[in-house]
Amino acid sequence: MNSSIVRRVIEESNHILKTNDTVRDMAKIFNVSKSTIHKDLHERLALIDMEKFKRVNEILKYHLDIRHIRGGEKTRLKYLKRNEMYTENML
Repeated sequence: MNSSIVRRVIEESNHILKTNDTVRDMAKIFNVSKSTIHKDLHERLALIDMEKFKRVNEILKYHLDIRHIRGGEKTRLKYLKRNEMYTENML
């Protein structure tokens, strides 16, 4: 594996362990796709550091378990904001 890829995988794993960011957030920070982050943390990290992989995997499982809650909350806020804008325009 290329040393720059190994370095990126280690940086990503350290970041997620420190911040608990989502894959989407990390993709923006590291300027790569969500697929790349996912592959780095699910496949490549297991080859590099199994102990760190287990800890990262727990965080990713947690994000998977609560994604329906986050999605529902985002939708609620979207419509709340839309309704506020509508009432402001009516005044």
